[in-house]
Amino acid sequence: FALHPSSTSTPPTPILPLLHRTPPCIAPRSTHPLYPMGGFTPAPPASAQEIHPLNKQPANGSGEGHAKPRKAFPVLGIDYTHVRIPFEISLWILLACLMKLGFHVIPSVSNIVPESCLLIVVGLLVGGLIKGVGEKPPILKSDIFFLFLLPPIILDAGYFLPLRQFTENLGTILIFAVVGTLWNAFFLGGLMYAVCQLGGPGLNHIGLLANLLFGSIISAVDPVAVLAVFEEIHINELLHILVFGESLLNDAVTVVLYHLFEEFANFEQVTIIDIILGFLSFFVVSLGGVFVGVIYGVIAAFTSRFTSHIRVIEPLFVFLYSYMAYLSAELFHLSGIMALIASGVVMRPYVEANISHKSHTTIKYFLKMWSSVSETLIFIFLGVSTVAGHHYWNWTFVISTLLFCLIARVLGVLVLTWFINKFRIVKLTPKDQFIIAYGGLRGAIAFSLCYLLDYKHFGMRDMFLTAIITVIFFTVFVQGMTIRPLVDLLAVKKKQETKRSINEEIHTQFLDHLLTGIEDICGHYGHHHWKDKLNRFNKKYVKKCLIAGERSKEPQLIAFYHKMEMKQAIELVESGGIGKIPSAVSTVSIQNINPKTLPVERILPALSKDKEEEIRKILRNNLQKTRQRLRSYNRHTLVADPYEEAWNQMLLRRQKARQLEQKMNNYLTVPAHKLDSPTMSRARIGSDPLAYEPKADSENLPIITIDPASPQSPESVDLMNEEPKGCGGLPPSPEEDEEGLVMRVKEPSSPGTDDVFTPGTGDSPSNQRMLRCLSDPGPRPEPEEGEPFIPKGQ
Repeated sequence: FALHPSSTSTPPTPILPLLHRTPPCIAPRSTHPLYPMGGFTPAPPASAQEIHPLNKQPANGSGEGHAKPRKAFPVLGIDYTHVRIPFEISLWILLACLMKLGFHVIPSVSNIVPESCLLIVVGLLVGGLIKGVGEKPPILKSDIFFLFLLPPIILDAGYFLPLRQFTENLGTILIFAVVGTLWNAFFLGGLMYAVCQLGGPGLNHIGLLANLLFGSIISAVDPVAVLAVFEEIHINELLHILVFGESLLNDAVTVVLYHLFEEFANFEQVTIIDIILGFLSFFVVSLGGVFVGVIYGVIAAFTSRFTSHIRVIEPLFVFLYSYMAYLSAELFHLSGIMALIASGVVMRPYVEANISHKSHTTIKYFLKMWSSVSETLIFIFLGVSTVAGHHYWNWTFVISTLLFCLIARVLGVLVLTWFINKFRIVKLTPKDQFIIAYGGLRGAIAFSLCYLLDYKHFGMRDMFLTAIITVIFFTVFVQGMTIRPLVDLLAVKKKQETKRSINEEIHTQFLDHLLTGIEDICGHYGHHHWKDKLNRFNKKYVKKCLIAGERSKEPQLIAFYHKMEMKQAIELVESGGIGKIPSAVSTVSIQNINPKTLPVERILPALSKDKEEEIRKILRNNLQKTRQRLRSYNRHTLVADPYEEAWNQMLLRRQKARQLEQKMNNYLTVPAHKLDSPTMSRARIGSDPLAYEPKADSENLPIITIDPASPQSPESVDLMNEEPKGCGGLPPSPEEDEEGLVMRVKEPSSPGTDDVFTPGTGDSPSNQRMLRCLSDPGPRPEPEEGEPFIPKGQ
């Protein structure tokens, strides 16, 4: 933070940051090459005589021989200039933390007014107090903001980004971030140019490029303001990720437009080639930032493989590699925010698998702490800069800017949502559209970008800065304070604070595999198909290179289980309940333990690693076969399946076996057509012996001897003279080969045949059994024991 003089005619003098102007008694310090930003001014360089240790000075005197004043106490003294910079920085951070603590101690205030609004009010009061005592308040310098305050906030958001919701809604986020930001920039810039042409002599000198640059600065949604407001109202995950994702990704568009129009302002004439190159620079800035972030993320993950013996420096690698990614992107005017997000997203899964749990906790809380402190300082210095900055108020320009910002945001969201809903499965309702349009908050990024403008090319920078501060205050105070009551009034779904469980993880993975399979069957290369391809590539190659030890082969579900187990163990330790739990019991299944019924211990044989690997290989080959890409169904281009013939043969064999089994069951339980039970045979023989005459080829059939005395006993049936199939001089017929042993009787032609005992062709076996039971004449006088059944004519 640097202080600047009020007069714009003289060049700004670099002064110590944060609080006060350099006293007149202190000579101005020269700019040191190690401090190119001007926020910190080092001590003046010493001469060679002063530096050389052999150049001794006279005792108790200077080089000119003048004696120094003698101190009462040689050790004690006041040297504020020696500790001024770190003292004032620490003082401001301490003030920010105390303010943040005080807001949460008084919930009645923080529940009504967002924290960002209260911090801006504190900044206004502090700035007014400093100015009231005759000092120059500090101003939020752009270099300090972009290089020191913004990176912790973006890294915290990128490292803990909900990746699943972000990737599932990436198309919608990109449309809002790219197309929406371009629409707001050009719509607002064009209308403000028209206002300047019609606004009179005070505005008509502002050209089109200046208005387009102003529109590109004010059109971007600020991630700091969105985080500060949306985390307090606990909006649902969909709306939160849409607005917050837009605020993160529109940085690339803002950076391109800002540098593009700033360069065009230096040109005498803008050609078509310049416009085409400017359009292509958008892809260079955005994709270049992502590429830089991915490179640093991979390097950070690879470095974490070798930190198992020195755990204390593990968090430092995460912070340094992320910050280096941001600085490397800013070095080439690429998108530093995109680089930070990409590095955080890429490194997190691999770093967490390598580092210890203590290091993970350190990373989490350190990022949360610094992002919170940076956010607090940003809003405080927004208020201070409002009091200390140079302003030029023009009612026409300021009111038109505020009005056109709201109109452009509403029209852009309505038109883009109408187009997006044609492709989304879960449509964005009118309530969702209202929250997205109402949540487009502006913040310190627009203020800092405008502060970077040069007076030489943009003489109306003070008026731009005044309009931007007005828009920031309106969006933060009016929209930020009223969005919570509006969410409650419209009954918008809020975020449900639930802990993930193993059951939810299993069902989530099951649905992912199911949807991927459906896309494969349909021949559609959709979101789930590419996600599955990426996961397979990650498991096969990337994990083996970036994760150390056996964790690289650990399934996702097991890794999630271990994470939950560790989390619950820590919660039990913090609650003091670990002393009651035996050490051998898993903390995840604590609630399922019944101390009265102990599980029966089973002695399982220990398997060697080779045997386990062999079992896994068998399961992978048989249960998890790699899917083959099949063509989608088309009745005009049907392709012969090489497995179809074998499959049909197998179905035919199964059908024959089933029919054979059914016939055997019928033969054993229900007599074949025209064959009766022994009881019915006795009844028929008694009524009409002539009905049962032997066949002509009876010598080829086996003779069955039936004991009429006990037809139900197994010993009453005796198969005699049974010959194998194919013997007796006759080849086996196809019917015999299909049906086995067959007994044929002659159709009854005698008039003594009873129709009641003759089943019809359409009668089912159950009906036949019912008829036989109803028409059974009952027991008859039994013949002598051992009397064989002798057909007529034998």
